Amino acid sequence: MTKYLITSALPYINGVKHLGNLAGSLLPADVHARFRRQTGSEVLFICATDEHGTPAELAAAKAGCDVAQYCERQHVIQSDIYRRLNLSFDHFGRSSSPRNHALTQHFFARLEQNGFIEERTLNQVFSGADDRFLPDRYVVGTCPYCGSDRARGDQCESCARQLDPTDLIAPRSAISGAADLEVRPTRHLFLRQTAIEGELREWLSSRSNWPPLVTSIANKWLNEGIRDRCITRDLSWGVPVPKPGFEGKVFYVWFDAPIAYIAATQEWADADPARRNWKSWWLDAPDVRYAQFLGKDNVPFHAVSFPCTLLGSREPWTTADIIKGVNWLNYEGGKFSTSSGRGIFLDQALELLPADRWRWWLTANAPENSDTDFSFSRFVTDVDHDLADTFGNFVQRVLSLVESRYGGFVPGEGLPSPGDDDLSTRIRTLLDHLRERHEVLALRGTADDVRAIWKAANAYLVARAPWTLLKTDGDQAASVVRTAVNLVGICARAAWPIIPEAAEKVLGAIGDLEAVPAFPSTDHLTRIPAGRRIRHPGPLFAKLGADWAATQRQKFTA
Repeated sequence: MTKYLITSALPYINGVKHLGNLAGSLLPADVHARFRRQTGSEVLFICATDEHGTPAELAAAKAGCDVAQYCERQHVIQSDIYRRLNLSFDHFGRSSSPRNHALTQHFFARLEQNGFIEERTLNQVFSGADDRFLPDRYVVGTCPYCGSDRARGDQCESCARQLDPTDLIAPRSAISGAADLEVRPTRHLFLRQTAIEGELREWLSSRSNWPPLVTSIANKWLNEGIRDRCITRDLSWGVPVPKPGFEGKVFYVWFDAPIAYIAATQEWADADPARRNWKSWWLDAPDVRYAQFLGKDNVPFHAVSFPCTLLGSREPWTTADIIKGVNWLNYEGGKFSTSSGRGIFLDQALELLPADRWRWWLTANAPENSDTDFSFSRFVTDVDHDLADTFGNFVQRVLSLVESRYGGFVPGEGLPSPGDDDLSTRIRTLLDHLRERHEVLALRGTADDVRAIWKAANAYLVARAPWTLLKTDGDQAASVVRTAVNLVGICARAAWPIIPEAAEKVLGAIGDLEAVPAFPSTDHLTRIPAGRRIRHPGPLFAKLGADWAATQRQKFTA
């Protein structure tokens, strides 16, 4: 049986992430992991905080504390937020762990042994005011390609073009703001990606089922000419370079961060070595299907650089079968920004509302084919309609009827109506299509199909009108209500990958809660037996309304 390895792009340690980070990688990966578990597959869902590089050092300096202490504290904060968002990681590790240090150094040794590491002298920015070399994000300035004045020395935030610090126009120190910078020679180590290009192209060509967004970005990099990648930095925080003459240097964060997927899996296995084998997921594992979830700005590192590391090691590492990359979630007409504090951050979101509303909207509006704009008014309109009026209202009407008319027990009178055959056919078609949407990682399509199942259940209830049948045919009314209770279960199971908290609450109310609710089928139309005690869960989703949206918009733009 196929096993499913799922990783989400590692969230940076530099503070609480915003809704865009959740929409871009963490949530899509979780939805897919939950679906795979529903179908009975063996799943391993891995993530970690990305703790090396200049973002960590700069954030720690701003917070006025040691970088190691800062990362430890922020890892705890982020872990708690992801737990409250019901992200179902099998392990959530840290890229600064001893496991990742050792594994990163192992990959370096293999690459050097195989002739893919080369020492070069670079001209690098040096700041006299700071008395140090300034690697990548320690240098900020204007992008030479798009003209944005918010470019960093590794990447432009606006156009996502990869940069070197010396590419920037009007560069300045991100530490002191000093602009009197000079360029000095310094020795560094490069991964010879050009020597692996042929193998990389062959590998990419074998991945024909990738989303167009990912394929186009990967091909753009190849067509523009793949470059050898500098994998060392003049920093004190990171994985030390185990090579004489390079003391005081560490590996580039984008060299060690993807390796942390494997290291985090090793940590997962360390917790239960008698039953867990990390190698069965990562080394010579033909039964593993590996899916990576990430935002479009991370595609080059996962479609080019990380594969070069794995291929160049000459070891049989598991490589991605599919990369699910998405566009950006924007905020009220502009960009979310961690560095600028613009947008809604995940701790703020959870203070406003429980996780399910955010999970639903971000899945139903996933930025798959283009960037998506978040606005409070659109958010409220969507979640009120889908969660309160459609799903919540259906559950409320059915279970209230059981409570008020049948004393809280599923009625047993009456035989299924011949018309229920059409219902079974309709539900089977919808569930088959929902499964297909999950299989191809179509996020919006998945939410669309869940919504269609909810609407079909509502349509059945309205068409059969058991409240009217009670006046003329009590047995038939009981049969309809019994079917409707089972439809409640199907609706909840279909929704569980996206809104697990509400789904589990509903399944618990009808006495059908499992640790992992199985993916629904038409067999579930008769799963809940007559006579079962139903415990009404109360309202699932109170409507928010336009006034709530206006209040939040004003608060978050103040």
